Amino acid sequence: MPPTPQLLGRLLMLALGASLWTACATSESVPEETAETPSSDAAIAPDELIPVKAGHLVALDMAPLFVGVESGCFADNGLAVETVFFTNPGDNNAALAGGQIDFSTNPFTLPFFAANSGVPIKTVAAAGGWGVMQVIINNEYGVESIADLTEFVANSSDEKLKIATLRGDTLELILVDAFEEAGIAPDAFEMVYFDDLLAMVDAFRVGEVDILSHIKPYTTQFVASGEATVLTDNAEVWSPMTPNTVVSVLEPTLSDRPEVVEAYLKGLQCAAEIINTDPAAAIALLTDGNYYRVEEDVLLTAFETQPSPITFTPDLDAVQTVVDKMVDLKYIESDVPAADIFDTEIVKGLEP
Repeated sequence: MPPTPQLLGRLLMLALGASLWTACATSESVPEETAETPSSDAAIAPDELIPVKAGHLVALDMAPLFVGVESGCFADNGLAVETVFFTNPGDNNAALAGGQIDFSTNPFTLPFFAANSGVPIKTVAAAGGWGVMQVIINNEYGVESIADLTEFVANSSDEKLKIATLRGDTLELILVDAFEEAGIAPDAFEMVYFDDLLAMVDAFRVGEVDILSHIKPYTTQFVASGEATVLTDNAEVWSPMTPNTVVSVLEPTLSDRPEVVEAYLKGLQCAAEIINTDPAAAIALLTDGNYYRVEEDVLLTAFETQPSPITFTPDLDAVQTVVDKMVDLKYIESDVPAADIFDTEIVKGLEP
């Protein structure tokens, strides 16, 4: 879709800021005037911004959060967003449950764990990005698809490939569903469970594991370098609009402060428009903030290979099928309907 006049103005300022940063050859953040470029005639004074804390991990679909902070999209909507990094989803979930953060961006399975433990949680949107979960394999095996993997397993019963994943996470459940669909027995592999997303990447890089279930842009860097091949992704295993991560809040936040939730989602949408329309401008912001440990060309490839532009309304039917599998695996005690956890009325009203 063509950029709006507001976005053209914002992108012009971002490009100017990026040029100045390069010319000075410094590692400083985007100039203040760039970060606070207003999208309307009347900018909100800094002391009038509502402070909120947003917990996150590292994944491509968290880019709208990061771009929203660095570009001023959240500030334009009245929020001063402080990002809080977690190395694993469980700590992110616990921080939301305990009130240490206001928003949590986490794999979509985690709100169901929270609800099963009695946490009054509501998921208000997808985090922003489709098809970002990928299962990749070391190229030395000559396997290029799940079908190839099925044949490899059948002919290599004495050799169990090692798979890096997170237990109970979307990164494990995509494997469960992909292998079940292909008729591969669960014990055909040696599962290596991690609690740190970046440690998983390092394990694959040094050859400690053969298959990595992870997210862009970390999978992208291995594919781009010729070290790995994509076997499948969440768009293929589940549906094009099945999320990796989602945005969740506690019920009192949604019921008592709906205007804050709406402002947060508007900030994400503003950032998504930048990423969708000019990913290079978004990458300049992300590089300055040092959010990802990958080269700029890898990040650009990750953005450009998403199956659809970033939007925020998830496929709840597909989510429900994954929740059903969580019950089968006894990860949660009862089948909580996705419709009871997700409240997407605000984001649906904001989406075109």
